[in-house]
Amino acid sequence: MFRSFGAEDATGLAALVARRDTSPEELLDAALDAVAAVNPALNAVVLAQEEAARRSIAGGLPHGPFRGVPFLLKDLGCEAVDFPSHNGSRLLADTRYARDSAIFARIRGTGVVTFGRTTSPEGGIGPATESAVYGGPTRNPWNLDHTSGGSSGGAGAAVAAGIVAMAHGSDGGGSVRIPASSCGLFGMKPTRARLPDGPYAGEGWAGMAIDGFLTWSVRDTAHMLDACAGADPGAPYWAPPLLRSHADAISRPPRRLRVGICDTTFTGAPIHPEVRAAVEAAGRLLEGLGHAVRPCLPRADVAMMMEAWTDIVACGTALGIRKALKGRAPEGLVEPVSLGAMRRAAEIPGERYLEAVGQIHAFGRQMAAVFDPEAGEGIDILLSATLAEPPARVGRFGHGTEDYVSFRTGPEGVFAYSPFTAVFNASGQPAASLPLGMSAGGLPIGIHLAARFGADEELIALCAEIERAAPWIGRRPAPLVEMPRAPLISRSGAA
Repeated sequence: MFRSFGAEDATGLAALVARRDTSPEELLDAALDAVAAVNPALNAVVLAQEEAARRSIAGGLPHGPFRGVPFLLKDLGCEAVDFPSHNGSRLLADTRYARDSAIFARIRGTGVVTFGRTTSPEGGIGPATESAVYGGPTRNPWNLDHTSGGSSGGAGAAVAAGIVAMAHGSDGGGSVRIPASSCGLFGMKPTRARLPDGPYAGEGWAGMAIDGFLTWSVRDTAHMLDACAGADPGAPYWAPPLLRSHADAISRPPRRLRVGICDTTFTGAPIHPEVRAAVEAAGRLLEGLGHAVRPCLPRADVAMMMEAWTDIVACGTALGIRKALKGRAPEGLVEPVSLGAMRRAAEIPGERYLEAVGQIHAFGRQMAAVFDPEAGEGIDILLSATLAEPPARVGRFGHGTEDYVSFRTGPEGVFAYSPFTAVFNASGQPAASLPLGMSAGGLPIGIHLAARFGADEELIALCAEIERAAPWIGRRPAPLVEMPRAPLISRSGAA
């Protein structure tokens, strides 16, 4: 959609609107036409609210950095009065909200024209987006047989396919970075509590979850983070203050950094050879930019962290489901893997939950030591793959199993497929996936960079330097042209 206007990213679209080369109405029309054309193949966009979008335009859009740019919210969290949500679940279908969340209010203040939501797995607990409430899986625009990732899989697919130039996501175990890797996009998880959670929650998953964005360019993410950063009133804690804005940080290269490169998992297990080759190529790129690159295998108890993460998320999943059930039986309303999470949570006494939270905190200190020049590896950046292999085929991480623990930690489970991203949700450190690699089969391969806690500016400055040295924005999936034009959604908002 947006490239037909001569723009490569959301910042470019906003510039066209500012120059009056196009209008918010024209961009919204184009986005809705793109949904009608490609969404039947992708199943990425749901709950369209065209009337709400047109009201926001008619009422006068805020003069923010993305004024007039079409935008989509993830169908999980980001509560908004004008945008009902299924939250990825039949149990929560058509949930409406009495007030806007702090994160949505800040997003709206950028001037975007929000017109719908994007698909998410139930509870946001998987690396693929295949929730029953949407009638089928969400597919990857690069290859429809493969997943677009999760849990922000609909956002990744919508941006990669060109429906919108950027979209909202959230990340509790890699849920922005996994679809960024799967769909060839940029995705960054900020430092814990950099963005607001209120008023509907104090924190997500014991502080491991945070909102984010799927974008083509680093600058789009930088401007959106600047607009949304900061605790909301009553927040239980907040991130260290930024020394400068994200936008200022990307305006010039960072200092020369000490980069630790890991071409295995963080426990030393091998990864897919094509992914390993992409990691090694990224290391050579950074060396060519003058950074000091050396091997690094973090000394941290990843197995302990993954078990604690699994228990915390089981409890969070069970809490959300039980509140929504209001005494009803879950069968037929809740997917099998979520039922398994509820059963796992029922086996976890309160003292185990607190122990798991304590283990996550201990792990954060272990990871901090890796970046400590006095106590650990003395690195500034940890470079790895985002996923251990190219994007999985649709169905591999379906929700048909009730064995929640095996789904997460089994030999073919989520953590084997995605062993890198949740590490930094647990530690709270900023981390990003950059679309630097491609498999022989034409699927994107993401490269993962993480920095010390609070060093968001340094991380995003490095990402921008890499983008300038090895630009990816012109690499797009082939247009989805042979598609039926009857949309999966109506413009009135029915699923």
